Amino acid sequence: MTHIDPPGGHGRPAAPSAAAAALARCVSVEPAKFAAAHWGRTPLLSRADELPDAHGFTDLLSPADADELLSRRGLRSPFLRVAQDGELVPAARFTGGGGAGAEIGDQVLDERVLELYAGGATLVLQGLHRTWPALIDFARDLGTAVGQPLQVNAYLTPAGNQGFATHYDTHDVFVLQVDGRKHWRIHPPVLPDPLEKQPWGGRADEVSATAEGPAALDVVLAPGDALYLPRGWLHSAQAQESSSLHLTVGVRALTRYAMVEELLALAAEDQRLRATLPFGTDVADPDAIEPELTETVEALRDWLLRADPAAVAARLRQRAWPAARPAPIRPLAQAAALAALDVDTRLAPRPGLRWRLTTQAERAALVLFDRTVTLPASCAPAVRALLAADSTRVGDLPGLDDDADRLTLARRLLREAVLVPA
Repeated sequence: MTHIDPPGGHGRPAAPSAAAAALARCVSVEPAKFAAAHWGRTPLLSRADELPDAHGFTDLLSPADADELLSRRGLRSPFLRVAQDGELVPAARFTGGGGAGAEIGDQVLDERVLELYAGGATLVLQGLHRTWPALIDFARDLGTAVGQPLQVNAYLTPAGNQGFATHYDTHDVFVLQVDGRKHWRIHPPVLPDPLEKQPWGGRADEVSATAEGPAALDVVLAPGDALYLPRGWLHSAQAQESSSLHLTVGVRALTRYAMVEELLALAAEDQRLRATLPFGTDVADPDAIEPELTETVEALRDWLLRADPAAVAARLRQRAWPAARPAPIRPLAQAAALAALDVDTRLAPRPGLRWRLTTQAERAALVLFDRTVTLPASCAPAVRALLAADSTRVGDLPGLDDDADRLTLARRLLREAVLVPA
């Protein structure tokens, strides 16, 4: 018999106050109303005076922080993109060698960045959810609130300039205006709910024609304002009388089509669907393939009626979990905690960690975002206690015979970066 523990929403970290606070910084309505009326449906404009943080978003990334990244952090392509006149500037125009001891050819050169920015180019700092501490934490908290992996980019646009022409994104976005003012024009989708494989470039004529019509939303975002846009909604943005800095939080949500893809992958288990077409079939002839198509559709329908939700969930987990990393750990501090571990040490779950614990016969399996940790089944109560509590004293772990076993388990989970010092 297999036992499965469902804490944290079947592998999703429970939504603590930090997650709720992160969402509240982005939307001016209650979470339930946002989910029902706006999520994946319609834009939502939230003015600074409707949001809880009077300081806006400069704590997440200020203009001075952006300068720090561009000049002193050894940034490399593609963590910086540059756009001008609606086109991306080749990276070779703003990257080069890193100097002595850093023999690389794609390091961002601040002099070149200055030249381009002063000439009207928009700078796009990419992947800030992996490189800037405040945004690492914010993205993790907001991702917990919406239950989806996130990415964070920053857009720095000189006064009066526009980085990109009207376009749509294939993921939802939260736009957080940090500094300056930016004029946004929003139009309805030409393709509702586009997939990642359906970018706007394939519908450029439709996008341009729609952008010439009346806007669904025509607003200027000021510091502290936020805007939510579902995927597919057309938008363009132009800095006003001064330079602009805004953050774009992209929500890389899984779709029903992702479930279709995983169902089709699992359908390879069905022998009827693996059958070879009859000898000599002319696959270019609709009449010749019609009976085979009918048989295939029938076989697929029969298989879908028997589809196992657990198998689909396991495959979707392999997509979703690696896309939303847990909180960073400090390798040196973690190693020091390992060396100093005793029964009085208090340990906590790694923030943002997604996990699933199963027990079968004599073994327990702790499924993580990038691996599975196998343990004796007798460890399951202690693992459950460690991951369900804010912090736990090693000597208080349940279900184990003695302190030596408790220390062995705690040491293993510290080394596997499942736990961190409380």
